[in-house]
Amino acid sequence: MSDAPSTRSTLNRPVFFWSTGLILALVGYAALFPDASAERFSAIQSSIITNAGWFYVLVVALILIYVAFLGLSRFGDIKLGPDHAEPAFNNKSWFAMLFSAGMGIGLMFFGVAEPVMHFMSPPVGDPATVEAAKEAMKLTFFHWGLHAWAIYAIVALILAFFAYRHGLPLTLRSALYPLIGDRIYGPIGHAVDIFAIIGTVFGVATSLGFGVLQVNSGLHYLFDLPVNANIQVILIIAITALATLSVVSGLDKGIRRLSELNLLLAVGLMALILILGPTVLLLQTYVQNTGGYLSEIVNKTFNLYAYDPTDWLGGWTLLYWGWWLSWSPFVGMFIARISRGRTIRQFVMGVLFVPAGFTLAWMTVFGNTAIDMILHQGMTQLGDIISEDSSLALFVFLEQFPLSSLLSTIAMLMVVVFFVTSADSGSLVVDMLASGGNDHTPLWQRIYWAASIGLVAVVLMMAGGLSSLQTAVIASALPFAMVLLVAAYGLQQALQVDLHKKESQQSANLAPRVTRNPVPWQRRLRNTMQFPRRTHVNRFIDEVVYPAMEEMLLELRKQGVEVNLHKDDDTHRTRLEVLFGAEMDFEYEVRPRAYQRPSFVLTEEDDDEESKYFRAEVHLREGGQDYDVMGWSREQVLGDILDQYEKHLHFLHMVRE
Repeated sequence: MSDAPSTRSTLNRPVFFWSTGLILALVGYAALFPDASAERFSAIQSSIITNAGWFYVLVVALILIYVAFLGLSRFGDIKLGPDHAEPAFNNKSWFAMLFSAGMGIGLMFFGVAEPVMHFMSPPVGDPATVEAAKEAMKLTFFHWGLHAWAIYAIVALILAFFAYRHGLPLTLRSALYPLIGDRIYGPIGHAVDIFAIIGTVFGVATSLGFGVLQVNSGLHYLFDLPVNANIQVILIIAITALATLSVVSGLDKGIRRLSELNLLLAVGLMALILILGPTVLLLQTYVQNTGGYLSEIVNKTFNLYAYDPTDWLGGWTLLYWGWWLSWSPFVGMFIARISRGRTIRQFVMGVLFVPAGFTLAWMTVFGNTAIDMILHQGMTQLGDIISEDSSLALFVFLEQFPLSSLLSTIAMLMVVVFFVTSADSGSLVVDMLASGGNDHTPLWQRIYWAASIGLVAVVLMMAGGLSSLQTAVIASALPFAMVLLVAAYGLQQALQVDLHKKESQQSANLAPRVTRNPVPWQRRLRNTMQFPRRTHVNRFIDEVVYPAMEEMLLELRKQGVEVNLHKDDDTHRTRLEVLFGAEMDFEYEVRPRAYQRPSFVLTEEDDDEESKYFRAEVHLREGGQDYDVMGWSREQVLGDILDQYEKHLHFLHMVRE
């Protein structure tokens, strides 16, 4: 996929101008009236936690169950794209971008802090005990494990399926297609994309604003740099500038390379802590923590402390569920953008288990090492410092090791790069939302959104409105959770139709095929040993396939069927379309496709073009079918069109039942 920016504006004007106006209004309100806005948004959030906490818990549980079901069921074989699509990124790059966009910066902030805070102040039981240590790791795994990634996965699945499989725009509005159909292109669709833009801009901006506080605290702790607003503004400007350079470079050159760098640094830092820390203990606790997490996952998923009310639930679990839900439009859309060509099973296994597994390993290495320092090595001051200022947790922790300067430098570099990847991936997503899903946008649009996120962070940090808008973003998770449930139901209906289509192609009872007419074996052997040039395949399509389609078109029109025939003179793609009104249309296309010639037929003089051969491959509405009709007679091509047409009719019959 090319990331080269377009020179023409791709703006969806209603979405762009309304979202810009609303962002300015909300920033102005939070900046001019920080106390009043914080009080109002906090009251809304408290009301949601008190009255709708059960709904958050239920929604997140259903999402995890449904995503796991999709990965394990027959739906797992369906591709996020046409049947012939291949993954746009290799596994290493894909995992790196998942990790960086999903929750990379959170690991830096909470990897030490959260386990220690649960250990020092557990929801039940005595603090700073062995039992508290076990419970602290189970709770940390619970908050950062499968549930969080399932929320991201369901949003990404919905968007990727409808965008890459059914040609809808890669924006949040497409999630509503099963509910409102083509009305997604009207005011309702605009409103959904505006909601996603506002949530993404404020989510990334507030994270950037709070994040520089951690960076500033770390620089002060390490290098005695003063902690003040001027330093923090400079840090935001620097991170925004780097993010702008990255997003201008495009997904493949900028975001992918930064994500791979960050994953490499994360693995390196975690390996150093594992080696320098209590290695055997960490290996043991990782296994035990994972077992404890999995054994109690059902109980913790549905535990609302209804019989023993506590404020802990609202301050931790429900806050996390709201945060993951509020971030899911941004992260889910980014994951969808990088996941084209994977099957649903590959997607679920990759998004649900690989990042979660790495996250849990990180939490064990950092969290259990910190708890061991406090519990067994007498470093109680570490717990006290973290309880007072969690932004210092990582740097105070690293100071306890040999090579602490090296470790802290790596950690500081990781924090900065994580913020850059969050800001640039956020800018990419917002730019796509404001451009109707188009990612080949003019340079100024990419710069505009990257700079806007940094500017919002600076203004809110200087005016003191960060907390109020972060609270508002989390509160927005409630209406989005309702939409998400309905969108998941729509996805299930669409997947069922797709499955019917596959089954109809395999099980339809068809009339005897014309293509079964015997072909002399000598001719079949000659066809298998030929490796046609582009010109040969183009001529075959022009002289055999196109006339066959014309003949089929005339016969169908005699039967009163609405049918069209398209031919691209440049690519020689030829497509027959049979229209069925409100039902799914039939498409049969033949297109040339290049392949590398086998080594035994190549010579040293062959150039790039000469080293390839071409096939005349059949493509249906759902994608390439991986078979070649090159060398067939007109009667055999007609027979294949009729075969596929009868299968399509059988599919429509199955769907109507």
